[in-house]
Amino acid sequence: MGHREDLLEGAKRCLLEKGFVRTTARDIVKESGTNLASIGYHYGSKDALLTRAFVELVQEWGEKFDSPVARDAEPGGSLDRFHSVWARMLESFEDYRPVWAASMEIVTQGERVPELRDLMAKAQIEGRSGLVAMFTGQDEETLDERTVKALGGFYQALLNGLMVQWLFDPASASTADDLTEGLRRVIAGVREAK
Repeated sequence: MGHREDLLEGAKRCLLEKGFVRTTARDIVKESGTNLASIGYHYGSKDALLTRAFVELVQEWGEKFDSPVARDAEPGGSLDRFHSVWARMLESFEDYRPVWAASMEIVTQGERVPELRDLMAKAQIEGRSGLVAMFTGQDEETLDERTVKALGGFYQALLNGLMVQWLFDPASASTADDLTEGLRRVIAGVREAK
């Protein structure tokens, strides 16, 4: 591994142990066995490096529970698929608690660090297309911009809200059953309103 990869892996470990706000450039250097100048050379800033590390941790989380077998178990777009995806996500939340806590720190830092806000805005769009693919079974490359924004944004809003609920109190947070029943009720309400 080169300095770039070492820095990224070190930043991931720091995020999980210390979080976004408490991690210093020196922490990353110590954890990665590199030097301070490497951060600027490869990533531009400590915040940019930590943001990239965060994005990769979230991607690793998504890959962990979104296996091809799980994707093919229920038809894309079905209530069964909706329930199954949320159930798998919730099962992984405890292991990834430090990632979700770091995401809350990153949200609060966005106003102070415009570079961070820009990087996270790009990552948010990528995340939306991944969520659409998980819930619908569609290939990310085939998704049009409107689908990513509307449907991906819907799933992302649910995920972010669930993450906040879960960080505050996992015992009272919505379950996959709750979310699925909520969606059933929304669908029924729309049908009745017609």
